[in-house]
Amino acid sequence: MSDNTIGERMSFMQLDPKSVDALKALKPLIERELPKALDVFYGQVSSFPKTRSFFKDAQHMTAAKGRQQSHWSTIASGGFGDDYVRAVRTIGQTHARIGLEPRWYIGGYAVVLDQLVAAVVKDRWPKGLMSGKSGQAEELGRALSSLIKAALLDMDFSISVYLEAAEEARVASEKAAEERTQQMVVGSIGVGLSKLAEGDLTYRMNDDLPPAYLKLLEDFNGAMDKLQEAMKVITVNADGMTSGAGEISQAADDLSRRTEQQAATLEETAAALDEITATVKRTAEGANQANSVVNTAKADAERSGEVVSQAVTAMNGIDKSAQEISQIIGVIDEIAFQTNLLALNAGVEAARAGDAGRGFAVVASEVRALAQRSAEAAKEIKALISASTTQVKEGVELVGQTGQALQRIVGQVSEITALVSEIAASAQEQATGLTQVNTAVNQMDQVTQQNAAMVEQSTAASHSLAQEAQQLATLVGRFQIGERGAASAARPAARPNGAGRVTEARPGVHAPAPNPVAAARSRVAAFASGGGRASAAAAAPAAQDASWEEF
Repeated sequence: MSDNTIGERMSFMQLDPKSVDALKALKPLIERELPKALDVFYGQVSSFPKTRSFFKDAQHMTAAKGRQQSHWSTIASGGFGDDYVRAVRTIGQTHARIGLEPRWYIGGYAVVLDQLVAAVVKDRWPKGLMSGKSGQAEELGRALSSLIKAALLDMDFSISVYLEAAEEARVASEKAAEERTQQMVVGSIGVGLSKLAEGDLTYRMNDDLPPAYLKLLEDFNGAMDKLQEAMKVITVNADGMTSGAGEISQAADDLSRRTEQQAATLEETAAALDEITATVKRTAEGANQANSVVNTAKADAERSGEVVSQAVTAMNGIDKSAQEISQIIGVIDEIAFQTNLLALNAGVEAARAGDAGRGFAVVASEVRALAQRSAEAAKEIKALISASTTQVKEGVELVGQTGQALQRIVGQVSEITALVSEIAASAQEQATGLTQVNTAVNQMDQVTQQNAAMVEQSTAASHSLAQEAQQLATLVGRFQIGERGAASAARPAARPNGAGRVTEARPGVHAPAPNPVAAARSRVAAFASGGGRASAAAAAPAAQDASWEEF
């Protein structure tokens, strides 16, 4: 409970501040009349054996009476706070603890309220019918209403606490009973588990468990039955597993030795093939380099031919220019000749003129001299041009011969390039083929090495299996499983041993389904023995379909 709960309940009961004030106004009357009401109440308590049994003696009853007076004084003061809540909770919990039923508590309130209401009516009843105090009846009503509401509120709180405490006590009692039941069940199961831990599979639970745990008892006994039967089968087959593990271990040893030899031989082959592959690769690389050099030489020769062609073209241009220059020089030579004739004619005409043509004769003489020098220079240039033209023609012939030689060289280099390219392509193909072969051999080597490692692991596992089978037989021998006759049916009717012989089944024993472990053991033994077709034919059709993955 809390103040919020008190406020909510007081609001619902309409125990408002006016009612609380009316209750406070009754406090002197309540405190005066309450001892008398409690005397009547405890008189009733003493007259009923059921209620009298809650008190040890008169002193105990007097102490309870004093606490009730204090509690009613708090109610009459309107103090419905935390102290009031704690007091009500204590009262309700006490009643629940001692087993005071709500009917006695409600009856006690009826007795006390009977006395208090009578006292209030007697004290507050209007005096005289014509006294003119019409408000006294309303005041009396408020007083009685506030007193009854406060008593009902207190009774509501106390009974609520009582019910809560009673529910908690019931839950605690049920929990304690359940814990006792669980302890009994756990104890019974603990004994069974202890027997199981000791290896006694013949123990069965026979305790009287509650109906809710009978299924657990049946399941435990059923599990023990199944475990006993399974352990009987395991015990019978443990010997067979030990023998089979020994045969598998011997076959694995032989297979491991042969696989190691094969792996060593293949490793040497792979190393030799690596060296051959490296040599062929180097040859292919040299051929590729030679092909590259020849291609470069071919390109250079082709470029040289082009240069020679350009040189021939340039020489032809020079020859043509020289011819044009020769023609120009011829024109100059003719101009000089004509100029000389004109100068000569001018000299003749000046001589005819006498003194008047003397100056003109001098000019004519100089022009004739200049014309002669021009003619001589033109002759010299023409001679040089003729010599140059002859040399250019010789150079053109030589350059043409050089171009033809370069063309022949280019053709021969082209043939060499084609041959070197074919050699390089062949070498590359050989290198590629050897690389693929080398890769395949290396993969075979890796697979063989892995197989060898797997065989070594299988060998170690087979030895470990043999040891574990022996340990399993030892551990199984610790269990008490009773008679083994029921489990003997699980033994094989016939089982081949390492030499291929068949062990006859014991009389009265049925042959079980084929055992995959025994079949694998037979295949390994046959393989380790090195037998040929006879061994393969001796194996069953199921052995023919078996693969190494199954092994």
